[in-house]
Amino acid sequence: MSLTASTKLDPSQMRTLANAVRALSMDAVQAANSGHPGMPMGMADAAAVLWTRHVTYDPADPDWPDRDRFVLSAGHGSMLIYSILHLIGVDGVTLDELKNFRQMGSKTAGHPEFGHCPGVEVTTGPLGQGIATAVGMALAERVLNAQYGDELVDHRTWVIASDGDLQEGVSHEAIALAGHMKLNRLVVLWDDNSISIDGDTDLSDTMDHRARFEAAGWATMAVDGHDAEAVDAALEQARSSDKPVLIACKTTIGFGAPTKAGTAGSHGAPLGDEEIAGARKALGWDHGPFEVPAEVYEGWRAASVCGAEARAAWERRLQQSPHLEAFIAQLSGEAPVEALEAIKAHVKACLADKPALATRAASGKTIDAFWQTHPGLIGGSADLTGSNNTRGAGQAAISAPDYTGAYIHYGVREHGMAAAMNGMVLHGGVRPYGGTFLVFSDYCRPAVRLAALMNQPSIFVFTHDSIGLGEDGPTHQPVEHLAALRAMPNLAVFRPGDAVETAESWAAILKRTDGPSALILSRQKIPHLRLDDGSANLTARGAYVLSEPEGAAQVTLIGTGTELHLAVEAAEILKAEGVHARVVSAPCLDVFAEADPAYQAQVIDPALPAVAVEAAVRDGWDRWIGREGGFVGMSGFGASGPAEALYQHFNITADAVAEEARKRV
Repeated sequence: MSLTASTKLDPSQMRTLANAVRALSMDAVQAANSGHPGMPMGMADAAAVLWTRHVTYDPADPDWPDRDRFVLSAGHGSMLIYSILHLIGVDGVTLDELKNFRQMGSKTAGHPEFGHCPGVEVTTGPLGQGIATAVGMALAERVLNAQYGDELVDHRTWVIASDGDLQEGVSHEAIALAGHMKLNRLVVLWDDNSISIDGDTDLSDTMDHRARFEAAGWATMAVDGHDAEAVDAALEQARSSDKPVLIACKTTIGFGAPTKAGTAGSHGAPLGDEEIAGARKALGWDHGPFEVPAEVYEGWRAASVCGAEARAAWERRLQQSPHLEAFIAQLSGEAPVEALEAIKAHVKACLADKPALATRAASGKTIDAFWQTHPGLIGGSADLTGSNNTRGAGQAAISAPDYTGAYIHYGVREHGMAAAMNGMVLHGGVRPYGGTFLVFSDYCRPAVRLAALMNQPSIFVFTHDSIGLGEDGPTHQPVEHLAALRAMPNLAVFRPGDAVETAESWAAILKRTDGPSALILSRQKIPHLRLDDGSANLTARGAYVLSEPEGAAQVTLIGTGTELHLAVEAAEILKAEGVHARVVSAPCLDVFAEADPAYQAQVIDPALPAVAVEAAVRDGWDRWIGREGGFVGMSGFGASGPAEALYQHFNITADAVAEEARKRV
């Protein structure tokens, strides 16, 4: 629903509404003595048309599930979205918050932060990721629409993107995926101002971006971004497109600033008092700093009536829908009880069968066991489905125009995949997991980091986790990646040591709703190790005692993943020599780090010497084994050869673990 069909656009009024955004933006940046006034001033006209005539949104309920989503991919221009959220009346985005722009404790941070400021749909600032995340939002809308129909899911995703967004590599991945998926509910307004920090964009970029988008399957248009009627017509035309749409809005950065408009000088610094005074005069804005007339507020908030009516109508449809309970449950983000019970049953089967499996294969069997009991679960892989084992039996692929499946072929687009997954989680109603090789976690790390920063439970499946992948060699053998991922705040890194731990990892990950998880899996087979009854999810504790010696423990041996069995074998070697070794499995050090200190000491007794074994670098392990502790692992890059030969070559063996223990007993 929009105002377009029922009201005639008044260009003069629209310019006044836009000037309010310009004034608030330059005032806030000036007050903070920091920020980016140029983009909000340049895109104010297009944004005013978009928000007052096309975005379906109720400021009284910014989390209404069927609202349109707006993504400011050009997050450096954050005062654009803060000004708009204030002007339309979103609770909490007060004038005082605008005055405290970029100050400690303010909702109006330097870049928009999800969960920090009401109405902000996604954390942006790292260029390119906003548009890529928006692709996931638009895809989630289509998936849920296919499941629940237009009555409950029928909205659009709008994006404002900068020149820099389109230059970032992830934008290429994202627009290709969106075009392939025919996400025609996605509209990107490109702030085509031809200015970058260094100067004119033609210093470094002469690409025909419209042609690029068209080649990727998008419809494109070009308008004068300061012509409200032209922008309005383009947005209306975009509604009937059968493709995603790019609208190139030719704008002047810092529009209205007498000497800095159209220059890099207005991009990332306050304009200064004299320039602001000149801009006020040029714009005809005869009001003091942070002053907005009542009639301007009224103009901005008139569109809210349509949004409120749309939300009320939707709520009536929801209450009358036979899908009410299922829809609400799916939007909750909580793991279905049925899925967790299916995993419990699978754990029992593993304990009975004692399979020797690669953990990637064990993960695939776990997915087989529970995916059909988890509505909204969407799997995927960056062109490594057969290697990652991420596609469950019977899991149909999503392929436009049929969005009823539960699996996405992302292509070789690791960064785009991870960002789209974040967008799906942010949208709600969908829980995505996506796979690639662990070494390529570097390619998608920026999106993993944003998931952690936004507390979003995206699930990243990383297989081929060590030199154990063998002949592909050091280009594909991760050694530093576990340490790098564990160093990231709020990311839970699970590296299971057998099929039981793999299934338990999935259960723990599905229950985790306040941050992302990385599931680290092997290419090579490993033996079954767990001998308990499976009544407790030991993996969910982060670390636990796998086996105790017959006498008082003299040393603790800690293993993860494919090296856990080496710790078990080393304990047997030491037992034959009369040395009593406790074996600890540590599938998730991040979870263990949050455990009660008493439990930590119970598992890894600080009074005992400790040895850890992991086919990765030592970084991060000294917290648990101490500087004097023993470590068996990697100190450099791997090599090409069979896995067994590589473990021998790099001396990652049970004998090496036992020897490190002997030195310390």
